Amino acid sequence: MQIIKVVTRNLVKHKHLCHPKLLNVTARLYCSAARGPKLSLAAGYQPKPVEEAYWEREKEPTKELSSGCNRGPYRMILPPPNVTGNLHLGHALMATVQDVIARQQRQLGYDVQWVPGTDHAGIATQVVVERTLAATKGKTRQEIGRKAFLEEVWKWKAEKGAGIVQDLRQLGCSLDWQHEYFTMDEQQANAVSAAFIQLFEEGLIKRRNSLVNWSCALRSAISDIEVETLEIKEPVEVAVPGYEQNVLFGRIFDVAYRVVDGQLDNDGKPEEIVVSTTRPETILGDVAVAVHPADPRYTKYRNRKEVQLQHPFRDDTIPLIFDIAVDMEFGTGAVKLTPAHDKFDFEMATRHKLTGRRVFTESGEIDDAYPEFQGKPRFEARDLIVERLEQMELLREVRAHSMQLPICSRSKDVIEYMTVPQWFLKTKSMCEAALSELKSGRLQIMPSTFETDWERWLTDSRDWCISRQLWWGHQVPAYEAFDSRGNSCWVAATDEKTAREKAISKLGTKEVRLSRDVDVLDTWFSSSLLPFSVAGWPNEIYKEKYPLDLMQTGHDILFFWVARMMMMGLKLTGKAPFQRILLNGIVCDAQGRKMSKSLGNIVTPQQVVQGASLDSLKATLQQSCDAGVIKPEELRTSTEGLIKMFPNGIQECGTDALRFTLLSHNIKHHFINFDVTACYTNKLFLNKIWQAMRFTLGSAQSLGITLDEFETMEGVQLGMWDRWIIGRLAETLAICSESSTNYNFHMATSALKHFFYQNLCDVYLETTKTAIRNRTHDAYVNVGTLTACLSWGLQALAPFTPFVASELLQHVPLNIELKLSEYQDPKLQAEVADIVSICTNVRQMKSRNQISNRHAPKLSLFAQNEEAETILRRHLAQIGVLTRCGCVELELLNEDSKFSKKLNFFSTAGALCSFGITIKEEFPIPKEQREQILKTNKKKLKKLVNELQKYKVRVDNEAFQLMADSATKTHFNNRIKELQAEIDNLIRLAA
Repeated sequence: MQIIKVVTRNLVKHKHLCHPKLLNVTARLYCSAARGPKLSLAAGYQPKPVEEAYWEREKEPTKELSSGCNRGPYRMILPPPNVTGNLHLGHALMATVQDVIARQQRQLGYDVQWVPGTDHAGIATQVVVERTLAATKGKTRQEIGRKAFLEEVWKWKAEKGAGIVQDLRQLGCSLDWQHEYFTMDEQQANAVSAAFIQLFEEGLIKRRNSLVNWSCALRSAISDIEVETLEIKEPVEVAVPGYEQNVLFGRIFDVAYRVVDGQLDNDGKPEEIVVSTTRPETILGDVAVAVHPADPRYTKYRNRKEVQLQHPFRDDTIPLIFDIAVDMEFGTGAVKLTPAHDKFDFEMATRHKLTGRRVFTESGEIDDAYPEFQGKPRFEARDLIVERLEQMELLREVRAHSMQLPICSRSKDVIEYMTVPQWFLKTKSMCEAALSELKSGRLQIMPSTFETDWERWLTDSRDWCISRQLWWGHQVPAYEAFDSRGNSCWVAATDEKTAREKAISKLGTKEVRLSRDVDVLDTWFSSSLLPFSVAGWPNEIYKEKYPLDLMQTGHDILFFWVARMMMMGLKLTGKAPFQRILLNGIVCDAQGRKMSKSLGNIVTPQQVVQGASLDSLKATLQQSCDAGVIKPEELRTSTEGLIKMFPNGIQECGTDALRFTLLSHNIKHHFINFDVTACYTNKLFLNKIWQAMRFTLGSAQSLGITLDEFETMEGVQLGMWDRWIIGRLAETLAICSESSTNYNFHMATSALKHFFYQNLCDVYLETTKTAIRNRTHDAYVNVGTLTACLSWGLQALAPFTPFVASELLQHVPLNIELKLSEYQDPKLQAEVADIVSICTNVRQMKSRNQISNRHAPKLSLFAQNEEAETILRRHLAQIGVLTRCGCVELELLNEDSKFSKKLNFFSTAGALCSFGITIKEEFPIPKEQREQILKTNKKKLKKLVNELQKYKVRVDNEAFQLMADSATKTHFNNRIKELQAEIDNLIRLAA
């Protein structure tokens, strides 16, 4: 150790503190001989160079501020983005949330294992590659063949997957990159096959004909999450893939079915039952007409043994059945049943043991079983069928009707419900096991409101259709085996040799012919294995990295992914994959609208980070259109919305501002409204911290010291405002700690912003300038206090804004010793808060009246009482600085106040005092301005009176007197006194 310098101050390094008896005692500063390098700081915060410098320093992205202890592993996986394009804001939110959690856990001493990956996204990727293929080469996948098409998809994956990884890195995500996975890599493929085979051999996976969501454009079954609902209120034309003309929807048709052997009515017409349908094209596959047994219109048929109806297009009859599921209020109360193409009809037909008749082919054309309409596209056939019904005098009425039209989110085709052979996973027992995790308390879902959804979905869950008629994905590891006698069976195996052995065992003969299923598995099937497949399952080594500590994702895939991970984890490993689920909302635009091509409000993280001119935004849309990602009509609407949303483009905000803005929202809310303007404001906020660091560095330099000399605040005699700001720091750090525990990140960002902006930069830093400029003994304490606040504050900010925090933390020592509990002084906090409020009122009056330094403003404070006068006198110097008034005078407000009648501007400022401002006589105050002052004070008086009245009503309430505790009553009574005093002061000043 060596003595560096003797200075008039009482801040010394580490434990070598000389405890002075008096503030002005000269203390010796001790420090070690080792010094950090002298670092410069740019004039202002610029995101790009700061982020570039970060990556230069951080060769290993997971390098992090740590507590120095090892608390064991903390495991998460990043929900894999689809390799369909670049990251969107929803991905950015999710990745930022998890990165903040990862960084905070590292600060606490955990070894964070946060695994990244990308999803092959079967349908979504195949659709976008098909569009690109058509736009760039004019070819379809059928024309180039399966092998060549898959080669194109792998090229797409390589390009887009690399882009996603780059986007995640640029976002600052401290992921475990050496364990990155792709859902179709060798490890994942092995896990998918092993899971399918195990479930198949246990009898949980079976192949059968059943009703599924079918996209005729894709010629594949799709999952419920890929089905969107289009609300139709009135007849409207809708564009449908494969049709040159738009198709009209929003009508209901009344069609007559004649009763076989029925009686004639008074006009001699045959007896009939009129059914109402929105889908006359499916009439070809009707197998029955259903009515409610209590419907009085059809009571007469209840006593008949059997009622048959003549089918209008087939030479056969169909029965009239009774079922309580029929809605008597819908149309005529009679509905036709087409179980092969309707969920409701399928269930009812199953109850009545009726066999469905298929109407459409997989491409959506009329089946050859109906020669009159054979080969016609379904919606063209609709018009022909309606025309024929009218010719047969069976069409009774066509009228407008509201409806919900199911749309494929990928192809934009109208969903057709089809009965086709598919692989189904029986989920009942698995759902029960997943549900018991929640009911037993072993599983926690945040926010807890989604526990109801978890229970409802798992209780009502049906068998899961896990096969898709696609080319891109995990091919189903199943073979159909045939023997020479025509017998057949299905076996599950990873290769033909194993499949043959299993088939021989099942069929009892060696003469076996095998055919592998060409279908692929649902993307959600492979994704449901991720918690343990990325850890190495089915190899036993997976147990070393399983289960996860937290599952964080969007609430919109709680059932489709999260619940299925729970089901598969419990089934295949015997252990829950996680015990805590954190769900975030959906990112919308500033107006609360979902981001969509039609609105032109889609913003990418890169555009926010780097900024984008309007021309570049348009060019990006055009490139997407040229590549076939969006359609020409979508390009027009997107461009129009884009111009409206961002007429001047998007300003550069930087990654830190984007991250901070995303987590300034309550992520647990259902929707998160993202505003680019708020993001830019947060960039300016980060620049405020940057300038505070520059001020602190410059102040230390002017005092002949460096910031790395400060290691402890223990034993230092701090001034009142020093203690106040450290108290504010203590409260801020406490909020950050609590918010990290309950994932209320918006509370942490709000507290940090308030501390740095309102407390540190706008108030405390300003109060230190005089002492630092004059190089008084307080200056050293002020610089030490600023250093401690910046060091600890930036460490709390670092998980949210890693780039700027990393840059600035190079300039301050870490872990400056502070006993924060010693600075939590509620009385002091309240006193300074009152002073700051007074200063705010004064500055607002100066701003309203455009009073600047050239007016030489003089501030007069009128204390409410002697106690207030004592408090105010302690802070006159700070009030002068914060109000930017060169002269501040203080006296009790009474009838003898010397200058109360000479004030140019006046008002009240809370319970402590009233105030007035006088300016140079050479600046006359116009009459209109005087009237405005009076008007403003009258408005303020009215507000104070209303507030007083509310408090009095509350206090006079009998229930309040009975139920309120003494502290609450005291608070209310004190507030009444304060308001009354402020009202009296305002009236007296205005007299």
